[in-house]
Amino acid sequence: HRTSLPFPMFSRNDFSIWSILRKCIGMELSKITMPVIFNEPLSFLQRLTEYMEHTYLIHKASSLSSTTERMQCVAAFAVSAVASQWERTGKPFNPLLGETYELIRDDLGFRLLSEQVSHHPPISAFYAEGLNNDFVFHGSIYPKLKFWGKSVEAEPKGTMTLELLEHSEAYTWTNPTCCVHNIIVGKLWIEQYGNVEITNHKTGEKCVLSFKPCGLFGKELHKVEGYIQDKSKKKLCALYGKWTECLYSIDPATFEAYKKNDKKNAEEKKSGKQVGNTEEPDEMPLPDSESVYVIPGSILLWKITPRPPNSAQMYNFTSFAMALNELDKEMESVIPKTDCRLRPDIRAMENGEIDLASEEKKRLEEKQRTARKNRSKSEEDWKTRWFHQGPNPYTGTQDWLYSGNYWDRNYFNLPDIY
Repeated sequence: HRTSLPFPMFSRNDFSIWSILRKCIGMELSKITMPVIFNEPLSFLQRLTEYMEHTYLIHKASSLSSTTERMQCVAAFAVSAVASQWERTGKPFNPLLGETYELIRDDLGFRLLSEQVSHHPPISAFYAEGLNNDFVFHGSIYPKLKFWGKSVEAEPKGTMTLELLEHSEAYTWTNPTCCVHNIIVGKLWIEQYGNVEITNHKTGEKCVLSFKPCGLFGKELHKVEGYIQDKSKKKLCALYGKWTECLYSIDPATFEAYKKNDKKNAEEKKSGKQVGNTEEPDEMPLPDSESVYVIPGSILLWKITPRPPNSAQMYNFTSFAMALNELDKEMESVIPKTDCRLRPDIRAMENGEIDLASEEKKRLEEKQRTARKNRSKSEEDWKTRWFHQGPNPYTGTQDWLYSGNYWDRNYFNLPDIY
């Protein structure tokens, strides 16, 4: 796979995001057209695929015989799924209705398909499966974006479902909220916060993880901690780490003793200092030098792969993300014409042709509007191609389920979206 993009990113320094956003405080951001300079050259469907970067954690979970150990791996997978968002302040392109994306990675043991199933509200559905029939992972994401003056908050509504087929187990969870700070001035920075509850529907075990908001002095920046408990709420193990770098497990008693001691030390320090104001920090707090203190006796569940050396010039992409939009002749002959790799505005941006990217983005948005108007005149409803709406088999909530047949490579009557 390729290790860099054809062209480094443009500087955003000459552009003021504030001039666009001041008109939309408190509004839903999906309705606002943003200049292409604030984008990164990927569609949101491709960005979603980055959940799969650490697929080895799913394969590992499948191979374990203890339900608690399997849950530890699933929890590590859920945390690792948001790790690629660290420092990724470019906005992915909004997928067009009917846009699709596929990825087959023999080396990582999975294949994935996604489709933009709704435009207002924007909903992206995906379905991934292990190449050895060991797992199925699917979900739909409806990212609700809100602008709060200094920050943009993205709440990724939608359920993630992971089935470990050899164990006939299903796990479900929802993702934490992501917030981009310093939209107007200063360096953009990202935090994730909120509770993530993973349920094993077969055993009733739960893993409740808390993604901590950064707090005033940045003490909690990127921190994640929580417990795995059985169905009677007895704590089986504690998990802790940072979503940007690692996750550890340890027995609950040791963890609580450590926390108590840590709190005591913090309070002693505090009483010696004057406490400042409690406003949210503007500058990104610097993480402590020893980033995660490893409590003796802990087991490492997951550690992030360092980003490639050219990442900063390439939209802070991981090695996995660099390869998402690559296209060769052989692939071009088999993928459907709705695949994001064929989308001209993203391709132009990746090639460093920013004016062309901007024109193409406008043209595609206009084309989509016209198509919608024509449908409403003929009272014809949009039909999704690879997914249908239905209840999630484990939670009963409304979901988008894979309809099958995509990999037969028999594509006809596809919409002309580009």
